[in-house]
Amino acid sequence: MSSPVPMLRALPSRRLCLQWLGLATAGGLPAAQALPPAQLSFPRDFGAHPDRRTEWWYITGLARTVAGREFGFQLTFFRTRVEAAQGMQSRFAARQLVFAHAALTDLAGGRLLHDQRIAREGFGLAQASSQDTNLRLDGWTLQRQGPAERSTYVAELQAQDFGMALSFTSTQPVLLQGQQGLSRKGPEPRQASYYYSQPQLSAQGSLKLRGQSLAVQGTAWLDHEWSDDLLHPDAQGWDWVGMNLDDGSALTAFRLRRPDGSSLWDGGSWRTPGQAARNFAAGSVRFEPQRWWTSPLTQARYPVAWQLDTPAGRFMVQARLDDQELDSRASTGAVYWEGLSELRDAQGRRVGQGYLEMTGYAAPLRLS
Repeated sequence: MSSPVPMLRALPSRRLCLQWLGLATAGGLPAAQALPPAQLSFPRDFGAHPDRRTEWWYITGLARTVAGREFGFQLTFFRTRVEAAQGMQSRFAARQLVFAHAALTDLAGGRLLHDQRIAREGFGLAQASSQDTNLRLDGWTLQRQGPAERSTYVAELQAQDFGMALSFTSTQPVLLQGQQGLSRKGPEPRQASYYYSQPQLSAQGSLKLRGQSLAVQGTAWLDHEWSDDLLHPDAQGWDWVGMNLDDGSALTAFRLRRPDGSSLWDGGSWRTPGQAARNFAAGSVRFEPQRWWTSPLTQARYPVAWQLDTPAGRFMVQARLDDQELDSRASTGAVYWEGLSELRDAQGRRVGQGYLEMTGYAAPLRLS
């Protein structure tokens, strides 16, 4: 079945997609206001928030076969509110767009596979339920099951070169980022999102690669954010990590970067099993590049190894595969890097794994 919106031909970043779609639909919008504090309630807030401009559900992780072959995977569903269509009476009006992308890092094969979908909500093509996590787009699905304190997410998709049929079960409580789920993303109060994570998800199921089905199990991480505002105009790009530690801890760290490489804003969190989350104040997180990789396709230079200083300690972040660059110039016009990485402590010992995302290295992000 063909989509009512033309298919995009390259995979954009989860945050960049939202900014690009928000820009494309923001004509006539009033200036964004600071988000008020809110008491997040589950399972309601597992679902969509169609009154907010942008939203995404993002799952990443590491999966292993019985033979020990390792894969990184990511699946993201986006929702964006098309403000210009809200007053239209036609049932064909595109009031909400649903977008999805999926990627598979094949470590043994040394390559990244990816695919994507986009459609307006309705007509059986796309859905983002406001009651619970229940997302569907052109045969790709992500659904939450079970009580709020014991979630199981089921993801199924068939992409052009690979497939996923995975389930993810929570092993820890929901992690509210920022101040009880209100996470600042810039120096102005309006630059914020409602944001929670579910780290340390237990993953199992199968991956399909080259027609072969591979049974896998591993660990995953889920982020869910919704907001009204876009990227700060002074930001060149951002660096972000979400890491599952082997001892059950969870580390989030991010920064927005100015053109000179200095930090415009930073933040994150740390949670040890059984304890309350520790949220990082702005100015307390430092990213220092340690090793660079140059893309043979774009000549962009990315820091694929970082020294990361946080209030929870010093860590090293290292890409499992250097070439995890994604080129979306045929659609959103940007090039970025996002992929499976490992976490080491200050002594160089491996302590966890997760995903690293970097934007604004090939060129500054321009949203207008």
